[in-house]
Amino acid sequence: MALSIAKAAALFFVVAILQVTIVASIGILGGSPDLVLVTLVAVALTQGSIFGAVTGFWAGLLIDVARLGTLGFTSLLLTLAGFWIGRYGETTGRDRAHAPLLSVAVVTILYSGGSLIMHFLLREPASAKVALVDELPATIALNLLLTFPVFALVRWLFKPAPRPPEVEFVG
Repeated sequence: MALSIAKAAALFFVVAILQVTIVASIGILGGSPDLVLVTLVAVALTQGSIFGAVTGFWAGLLIDVARLGTLGFTSLLLTLAGFWIGRYGETTGRDRAHAPLLSVAVVTILYSGGSLIMHFLLREPASAKVALVDELPATIALNLLLTFPVFALVRWLFKPAPRPPEVEFVG
């Protein structure tokens, strides 16, 4: 377990630095890929909800500090994303072929919506049209392109978490 934690910390440190320095400046068709989000989905699907939530918090904290943004903004969103995708992996989707693509698409949409809600709650200016209409379709497509290489890397780094025992109703 300690080895998995160390691997995840190192992986997300490198991915967060790559996201802030290189990937965020890539703009294709109005959107930019989110390498941290795709990596988080891969880790949460393979390792579970608690591991996904903790790594989401760690990755979000790194992103917030690197961008000098509101501390905790990205941490909250990525913690929720890591937990719920990990929960999806624990209950239904870990072994299904479509789970990575479906998870990345859904989390990208929910992350954009959650970001807009957080901006509204913090009374920061944010355009819903730009975030949901202009940028979101291209961001989803770019994140889906990153899905398979990132999942291959995560499966190589981490062994799958054991499945929780199933509940059996007797009577």
